[in-house]
Amino acid sequence: MATTVEEQLAIYLTNAHAIELQALVQVERAPSIAGDPELADAFAKHLEETKRHERFVRSRLEALSWAPVTHKGLAARATGIGFALFARFQPDTPGKLAAHAYSYEHMELAAYDLLGRLAKRAQDSETELMADMIERDERTMASRLEACFDRAVAASLREIGVEDLGKQLDKYLTDAHAIEQQAIQLLKKGSKLAGTKELAAAYEDHLVQTTEHSELLERRLRARGSSPSALKDAALRLGALNWGMFFQAQVDTPAKLAGFSYAFEHLEIAAYELLKRVAARAADEETISTAAKILLEEREAAGRIHSLFDYALDASLQEAGITA
Repeated sequence: MATTVEEQLAIYLTNAHAIELQALVQVERAPSIAGDPELADAFAKHLEETKRHERFVRSRLEALSWAPVTHKGLAARATGIGFALFARFQPDTPGKLAAHAYSYEHMELAAYDLLGRLAKRAQDSETELMADMIERDERTMASRLEACFDRAVAASLREIGVEDLGKQLDKYLTDAHAIEQQAIQLLKKGSKLAGTKELAAAYEDHLVQTTEHSELLERRLRARGSSPSALKDAALRLGALNWGMFFQAQVDTPAKLAGFSYAFEHLEIAAYELLKRVAARAADEETISTAAKILLEEREAAGRIHSLFDYALDASLQEAGITA
């Protein structure tokens, strides 16, 4: 457990290094399952950037006499391989790959944003500069992925006949509903673990919206003669409960939770961007309208959480008994 802001900074750097090792596994494998040359090229470009990021973070750790933690690195690699295998066995791999990668980029954005803020408090200008540089690269990659959403949907539906577009749209709706079920569980726990009244209020307010989103999706499914997937909902709810237990065990819960919530909002943003495009292909105007409404609120929630990162960092340092 860290007792000084410098030790906490070393922990954040170690976590960033583990994230980059996981990213390397994902980005190395992604081009072979991208299903589209532009999407594959986006990952190929980011591979060299990710290798550079890993070297920079490792160098900062070594400069501060903190070596990267081996078990964290190994765990990150294993998780990255799991991600790639998950993506490979999905029937609409390009879409899911783009959505998960977009969310992961925002997890990295959050990690480096928080690292930069902490480095400033520790008066470590070199780490602050490094974090800012890497954050800009991650933002560029996120923009590349967002620009590929149309192509990812096209690649996902390439083998789908016009007569089967409705069934595919129902699958995207059930996936979105399952994600909202996970979000509900995370937000319920988030308000209790937020560490600050500002973040607690943000999670509580978005919980109200998220419950409405779930109901809107269920209504669309019923109107289309379908229904939510109980299996998907249960699996993602269980995942959310596991994440809740993980965050509860962390010393710096408020910051980690804020960063993860920011990334999860971008998983939802990607899901609704894809849903909107599939609905357009299926000529379902009601679903397009529903996706657009929810999408706006997810983007607003992500912005609100990001605006509270300083509060989250303050609460984390306070929990650890560190003054900066």
